[in-house]
Order: sequence, then C-alpha cells, then structure tokens
Amino acid sequence: MRAESEWAGRAEGSGGSSSMLTIPNAITLVRLMCLPVFLWLLFERENEAAAAWLLAVLGMTDWVDGFLARRLGQVSTLGKILDPAVDRLVLVVGILAILIDGAAPLWFGVLALVREVFVSGAGVVLAALGARRIDVTWWGKTGTFMLYFAFPMWLGGASTLSYAPFLDTAAWVFAIPGLMAGLVSVVLYVPAGRDALREGREHRRHGDVPASGAPEPVDPGEPPAGEDPAS
Repeated sequence: MRAESEWAGRAEGSGGSSSMLTIPNAITLVRLMCLPVFLWLLFERENEAAAAWLLAVLGMTDWVDGFLARRLGQVSTLGKILDPAVDRLVLVVGILAILIDGAAPLWFGVLALVREVFVSGAGVVLAALGARRIDVTWWGKTGTFMLYFAFPMWLGGASTLSYAPFLDTAAWVFAIPGLMAGLVSVVLYVPAGRDALREGREHRRHGDVPASGAPEPVDPGEPPAGEDPAS
C-alpha cells in the first residue's frame, strides 16, 4: 500500500496546469527565438564574440523558466514539454554551430552530441514502452551546466576579443569535467532505465497509475541536485 501511495503521489505531482499563457512559458519562447539570432550573429555577421555571449546567456539562464514556474505556481503541461525541449535544442544547435565554425575540437563536440542523442532517444523509447519517469541525476545536471560554459568559451576564444586566448584555455576547465559527468550519467541511466521500465509496466498492469506519455524531463540547467536522463 505504501508503494502504491508513493506512486500515486508521484503521478499526481507530475501533473500541470493546462494554461499556456504563463510567464515561464513566455521566457522559454524568448530563449527559443534567440537561437536564430545566435546563428545569424555567427554565420551572417561573423561576430563570434557576440554569438558567444548570447549563447552563454541562453545557457546560464536555462534554469530561470523552471524556477519561476515553481515559485509562481505556474507549472503547466506545455511548460513541462517545452522547457526541457528548448534547453536541449539550445545545447545541440549551439554545439553543431560551433563545430561548423571550427571553434571547438571536433572529437569533443561529437562525444557531447552522442551523449545528448542517446539520452533523448532512450527517453522517448522508454516512454513508448511504458516506463515511469526517470529523474535527472546530479551528474547529468552538472555535466550539462559545465558544457553551457565550455562551448561559448571556445567560440569566444576564436573571436577577436582581447582575452580570447584566456577563454580558449578556460574552456577546457569546464569541458573535461562536464563531459566526464555527462558520461557518468549515461552509465547510471542504463540501470535506471531498466528499473523504470520494469516498475512502469508493473504499476500500469495493476492499474495503479494512468498511462502517461513521455517521461517528464527536469530542467538540466537547475543548480545541481536531483536525478537523470536528461540532461
């Protein structure tokens, strides 16, 4: 009975308002609309410094919408889908654009992208198979947060900024620990995914929780705490 109560409470807590017009959702949409501006600055204006600063701001503010949603009581169904999707899109598009620009090491960018594709793909597959939600781990959050620093620094390091050489070196201070943390989260994701799939099927078979869609990703940019895919 206790397990059933915990499961029911978890399911109830994962619900959200159906309202779309909220402050957090507006912030998320603004961050999304800044992506084309980032690409324009980088490829059309060839202003790597401005593009680096914009991407850094987008990365460092990825926790704001989620924080405001909880603080203002404006957690919505749309926000639970849109916020983590935009966070991941910002990171993936940023990495791809910087690799095309040649500002970051190719091998590092590929490893970071493979990790993102694996986590995203595994989350979709597990949800389709009926797994319960998997929380974001400290490793996943920390890794993503560090990459949000590393890639803009590499881009700034390729610019004409007077402190560009410092940025290029400092990027590695965040990049290596960030990638290591991300890879650890992938390793932890395998047993977590297996358990989530078993528990999800078991509870749905006994009718303890209504069928749910995709697992609810947690904002990877929140201050490290909690548990993964995501991220």
